[in-house]
Amino acid sequence: MTPHSPDLLFRTLADPTRRAIFERLCRKGEQTVGALTTHAGVSQPAVSKHLAMLKQAGLVRDRHEGRQTHYCAQLGALGPLIDWASRMTQFWEARFDDLEDLLNRMDQ
Repeated sequence: MTPHSPDLLFRTLADPTRRAIFERLCRKGEQTVGALTTHAGVSQPAVSKHLAMLKQAGLVRDRHEGRQTHYCAQLGALGPLIDWASRMTQFWEARFDDLEDLLNRMDQ
């Protein structure tokens, strides 16, 4: 799977800990591994593994500064998910419109 593929993005964000880490980066901006570990409720090695998966999916970017690694969210990486959700919304809206037309015809 390539970065930014919907399947990889869905699989990566399906894990609640990874999703929480990504959400924290979205809300709070760039964070060190240590800062993320403080709020993650899991060990630092576990946070690092989650960050590696988020990075592989293109959802985060890292920056090294001395001995610390800083991570930031890559919001543009959500584009394929937004596109998918938009297509599904259009699909279901069309289905509901068809159902409404059918029900209106049945009432006549």
